[in-house]
Amino acid sequence: METPTQNLAQLATEARNPASEHIDTLPTLDMLRLINSEDARVAVAVAAELPHIASAVDAIATRFRQGGRLFYIGAGTSGRLGVLDASECPPTFSVPRTLVQGIIAGGDSALRTSSEATEDSPEQGVKDLTAAGFGASSSPDTLVGIAASGRTPYVLGALAHARSLGALTIGLTCVPGSPIAQAVDIAINPAVGPEIITGSTRMKAGTATKLVLNMLSTGVMIKTGAVYGNLMVNVQPTNGKLVDRAQRIIMAATGVDQPTAAGLLARAATVKTAIVMHKLSLDRAAAEARLEAAHGSLAAALA
Repeated sequence: METPTQNLAQLATEARNPASEHIDTLPTLDMLRLINSEDARVAVAVAAELPHIASAVDAIATRFRQGGRLFYIGAGTSGRLGVLDASECPPTFSVPRTLVQGIIAGGDSALRTSSEATEDSPEQGVKDLTAAGFGASSSPDTLVGIAASGRTPYVLGALAHARSLGALTIGLTCVPGSPIAQAVDIAINPAVGPEIITGSTRMKAGTATKLVLNMLSTGVMIKTGAVYGNLMVNVQPTNGKLVDRAQRIIMAATGVDQPTAAGLLARAATVKTAIVMHKLSLDRAAAEARLEAAHGSLAAALA
């Protein structure tokens, strides 16, 4: 039987990259060109996984419409990227903080200080997932387990628990055929190959993970009505920059000038309501009612 160390040594994410074996001797510009050329491989690897990513987006969106939530779980870089993506959803799409949640091994302190030991405990993965309220309601939640190597025990434990609850499970790794890829309903495995610095999966694997998470959250939000055309119509105008953005979105969607957009936003409080008020010549209450009947979809409210 192979030992865990032998298993790790055979992973593409742990292999030495022959292109960078002498990177420490290169002039700075050549060193950076080499890193950049390897980074260029990441988008190609993600493109190969688009059918699986699309399946995940559609499945998560279906569950959102039924009241479900999306959870990310991971350790180290993988966990940090999951927390980052989850934390960006409320300000970008005006969704509750509970709708998309990121869980990292070691808790929030691990966002700044590494907590390597925790990732070896599948039991802790279950505890953290349970503490976050996963599967506590009758609504269908989704768990995305993130691990560059595809073998992190913390993530595997959480995924096994999620499956036992009948939840949708998605694995995001950079190793096709890994234990995580075999333990989930939908496997997303961009094979980015060996890192420039051996085993430093914060690099190509981290970039691939960020690209996929962008697609998952953004794709689901588009499918569930948080975007109109390519406009961020759910944006929360909570500071000067976002008020300006909200006004420009109203201008783009309606064709009005900036003072008119500012007046609409002041009366409506939200971008969507402002657009409905103007396009359909409704007052705020009627516009809000129309949006509620359309389940928040601006396109449906205007149809």
